[in-house]
Amino acid sequence: MISVDSFSRSFDNASSRLGSRSPCKEFRMKAVAFTRSLPIDAAGALVDIDLPVPEPLPYDLRVAVRAVSVNPVDTKVRRNGAHADGTPRVLGWDAVGVVESVGSAVTRFQPGDRVWYAGSIARNGSNAELHLVDERLAGRAPASLTDAQAAALPLTGITAWELLFDRLLVPPGKRGRDSAAGESLLVMGAAGGVGSILVQLARRLTGLTVIGSASRPETQAWVRELGAHHVIDHGRPLGEELRRIDRPEVTHVASLTHTDVHFTQLVEALAPQGRIALIDDPEPIDVRLLKRKSASLHWELMFTRALFGTPDMVAQHHLLNDLAALVDDGVVRSTLGEHYGRITAANLTRAHALIESGRARGKIVLEGF
Repeated sequence: MISVDSFSRSFDNASSRLGSRSPCKEFRMKAVAFTRSLPIDAAGALVDIDLPVPEPLPYDLRVAVRAVSVNPVDTKVRRNGAHADGTPRVLGWDAVGVVESVGSAVTRFQPGDRVWYAGSIARNGSNAELHLVDERLAGRAPASLTDAQAAALPLTGITAWELLFDRLLVPPGKRGRDSAAGESLLVMGAAGGVGSILVQLARRLTGLTVIGSASRPETQAWVRELGAHHVIDHGRPLGEELRRIDRPEVTHVASLTHTDVHFTQLVEALAPQGRIALIDDPEPIDVRLLKRKSASLHWELMFTRALFGTPDMVAQHHLLNDLAALVDDGVVRSTLGEHYGRITAANLTRAHALIESGRARGKIVLEGF
């Protein structure tokens, strides 16, 4: 991971916020970071700090961050990912902002462009006034959304898109697909950030019958609003709930949370030759249960392309542009659930606490410094 000490100082193309400064002084920016892995209710779990402004690498955009959202990955890294030497680490892997400067090899963007992205977990995050992101991981932000509304979508949108089309191999398009023939998708944890966008993509871009799981009246209503054909309660026996809606088996499963708790029931409900895709970090599961049905298991991590610098890394740039077009065309809506005010340690602490409670609906967004 990149530490604060590894950030280069920048004296060129500084943000207008920084104003005119003596060239003998480094430019600074506000950020929210952590130095120790602490429970969110511990003093100093997240702190407001100043950091040097980073200098773009050849393919980097330096973005003046306008809005961010908070994801479960933020809480996981905070709990387990402190640097051994205690240097601050900045979280945040969702952002909307304006390109302030570009690296020498950038061809897709120029200063002044409004962008959105989730970035790379191998770099410091977006809870900072200025942030670096590889241009191949960024797209043009949807013009029809405010910064806060748009910030709710990149990480979960990429995850849902890759899970549905790249992992479960569902062909996009309703033509030639008959949902009455039995093609179906069960989304476990459909009211969360990924579930909220996955339900929309599956309902509007495929011919699948979409079944979402949610356990509370307010989250069940949310999943219905997003377009699920059916909503079941994952707090009840899964087989009973599927029989209640006359769908005793499903061809595709997106297990977004508590996979180890539900895995046996998911395999029982899966049709022969079906597919299951996971995004969480379950306790050990017995994959041998899949053999009898010749079923397949897939993992989705939207950071994989960035972590390994895969040849198709630019796919996320194209994906985000396509998603922005769907938003601007009214096909997909923002999944913003809560707006927690400005980007400060206090407000981010509240956001982390809500996510860790397991009661978040949609995405938590913060805006401005």
